[in-house]
Amino acid sequence: MSTRADRRVPAPAPVARRTVWLARLGGVIFRLLAHTWRVRNVHRAAVEQLRASGTPVIFVVWHGELLAAVWNHRREGITALVSEHGDGEILARVMESLGFATARGSTTRGSERALLSVSRVARNGGDLAITPDGPRGPSHSFAPGALIVSQRSGAAIVPVAVHASRCWRLRSWDRFLVPKPFARVSIAYGPPTVVAADSSRAAAELAPRFAALLDDAALLARE
Repeated sequence: MSTRADRRVPAPAPVARRTVWLARLGGVIFRLLAHTWRVRNVHRAAVEQLRASGTPVIFVVWHGELLAAVWNHRREGITALVSEHGDGEILARVMESLGFATARGSTTRGSERALLSVSRVARNGGDLAITPDGPRGPSHSFAPGALIVSQRSGAAIVPVAVHASRCWRLRSWDRFLVPKPFARVSIAYGPPTVVAADSSRAAAELAPRFAALLDDAALLARE
């Protein structure tokens, strides 16, 4: 798929040399590991049909399942919303090396600026990736940012869930999932849904419904 978004909102401060090297090292290790995975896509055809029609897509995935989803959508020109804290800079650089564009901000830091930025991308036909419980949780708590962007832009939200036959779980707030070498990785896609609401507040009230759609996708990934 051709790249439809190619600009990044720059980080607000100079990047430390340590961060640069950690991003480079992390990117190399990630690629070596991911190339061994056996990935199965579940219900992705409907998503590709939607994208082919020119409708922008907002992929939403829980923060703890981000790794395999990023690999599965590399080099597609998707714009990812990444937090502005130090770990977010490392993640942003790794994702950019895989063909993503990034916008910086979150639901807690730089939220309105970030929402304006990614809403503009979607209105221009670009696809987005948002972790609705990132960057600090609580885990599986659906923040309304993606819903507000859909309501403003007409982009369709697509729930994404990941399951691995063998994995490590980090001791982080999100129990970050890292599929082991040669693991079978299933990535399931829920039904695309455009948020039809009269206001941002009304859109935000739909968060429990979309959290349930992510749970449904998780069941598909485990089948």
